Amino acid sequence: MLTPAHVCGVSHSILGQPWRWRGSAGDGVEAGFEPDDLVDQLLTARGVAREVLERHRRPTLRGFMPDPSIFRDMDLAAARLADAVAAGEEVAVFGDYDVDGATSAALLVRLLRALGSDPRAYIPDRLMEGYGPSGEALVRLAREGARLIVTVDCGAQAFEALDMARAAGVDVIVVDHHKCSSALPAAHALVNPNRLDEAADAAEHGHLAAVGVCFLLAAALVRTLRGRGFFAERPEPRLTDLLDLVALGTVADVAQLRGLNRAFVTQGLKVMAQRRNVGLAALADAARLTRAPTCTDLGFALGPRINAGGRVGKSDLGVRLLSTEDEAEAAAIAAELDRLNEERRAIEAAVCEAAERLCGAQANRAVALVAGEGWHPGVIGIVAGRLKERLGRPALVVAIGEDGVGKGSGRSIPGVDLGAAVLAAKDKGLLAAGGGHAMAAGVTVPPGGCDALADFLEERLARDVATSRDGRALLLDALVAPGGVCPDLCDALEAGGPYGVGWPAPRVAAGPVRIVKADIVGNGHLRLVVAGDDGRRIKAIAFRTADGPLGQALLAAPPHRKLWLAGRIRRDEWGDRIAAELHLEDAAWAD
Repeated sequence: MLTPAHVCGVSHSILGQPWRWRGSAGDGVEAGFEPDDLVDQLLTARGVAREVLERHRRPTLRGFMPDPSIFRDMDLAAARLADAVAAGEEVAVFGDYDVDGATSAALLVRLLRALGSDPRAYIPDRLMEGYGPSGEALVRLAREGARLIVTVDCGAQAFEALDMARAAGVDVIVVDHHKCSSALPAAHALVNPNRLDEAADAAEHGHLAAVGVCFLLAAALVRTLRGRGFFAERPEPRLTDLLDLVALGTVADVAQLRGLNRAFVTQGLKVMAQRRNVGLAALADAARLTRAPTCTDLGFALGPRINAGGRVGKSDLGVRLLSTEDEAEAAAIAAELDRLNEERRAIEAAVCEAAERLCGAQANRAVALVAGEGWHPGVIGIVAGRLKERLGRPALVVAIGEDGVGKGSGRSIPGVDLGAAVLAAKDKGLLAAGGGHAMAAGVTVPPGGCDALADFLEERLARDVATSRDGRALLLDALVAPGGVCPDLCDALEAGGPYGVGWPAPRVAAGPVRIVKADIVGNGHLRLVVAGDDGRRIKAIAFRTADGPLGQALLAAPPHRKLWLAGRIRRDEWGDRIAAELHLEDAAWAD
């Protein structure tokens, strides 16, 4: 039975944190309950109750899908869409330029096509139009023939834009998941589990990405049409065919992988492996994926390429790729996104280096806020994420334009609600625009307003940041001998997935070991070969740590001194021999 004691006796690791078992009795696991196997142990350590273990071992839509009607305005939105489908009205889908927006828009476009409609997808240009629907864009779509506009992954704060749309005589349905204020914009229907007036059974799905909310709307629409007899003489579309898009958008938007989201991703990966969506298949080819994609691939191979279009290229490339049925077009767009992703990497590296230098003067700040002129606004969200990981505290990166206006993106840490703080800053008049959710937010800062915003966030969030960091500990799921770091254990641990935010991948401790070889590879990565007392050797790599305290300590470690290593086991499929390696996150002296 796991106990709250320090793992391997580590109360202060090289990175200064204690090692504890995940899901010890003090963390909510039922006292006296011994899980039957490793998967049950992984599930209970992540908060799954004993009586529902089987449902979580195999997450299915049947097991987790709620009735869409529990969400406010869902039936109203489904009825209006059904009217448009039946009447042959022109429908425009207005999406955000990130992966969640692209997958949400593509999902509705593909569904409406299957229902006999010919919808138009519109994605605003990040640099020229900015985030979310503008009144000018909505009115233009109305003048060009749209009688119904559905905004996806945006719109919850678009008060002025929706007023202009209503004045132009066009209905707007908002499908979003970002934080809402008490007042709501004038939409025909606003579907968002994070509405403040949602009932508890709907609000518990506030962790859904926008594409997940779109899937629920799709289910409500098909049900409404079925009730009207629409499918008496035509086939009903298979909604499960759209789950590959739901999985990609959910993972890429860093949504919490618990409850319904785990079912979406589990089943979506199965659909994606069948390569039914020619755009996703072409993207996998461009990313040089020769096997069925994994959850990690969605976040680190496919998602960044879709995002590259909105960040440094044409904002509509993602939705065009994900909604096309033309293999040649798909291959061409995927190749362009692959090229843009390489360009994005170079831009990101330059901005990240500059931002890290500025962070050096903010060592005592609970929230890091850095700003720079000439920074590309398409990469600031990625850079904010890098800073957050490096500093262990929320980070906001602001790109200052020629007019002095700042476009910012922030990333937060568990227990610190950045989205709510941004809405509060907006209400206080410190922002021209802003919104988001607990872990990520975007802002528009008026000229000269960065210092006031930084002070406001510091005052509001300092206590939450301190609480989060004071409670920091490295949580572990298993302790293994060096010889236990093997592909079979990797496969066994993966059976408790899919893993992501809110459902962390298993972390193991291995040792004791001594370092046989240590060197720096790539962009500051530390590569190790270590050996146990039995002579068994394992490979480990610590990404982007060579110049940090962990990397410096391990590079300087004497060859005779023993260590415990902690990290995640990953398959190493390089070459002909399948092995396993440890992706190192921390280490501690064993003597």
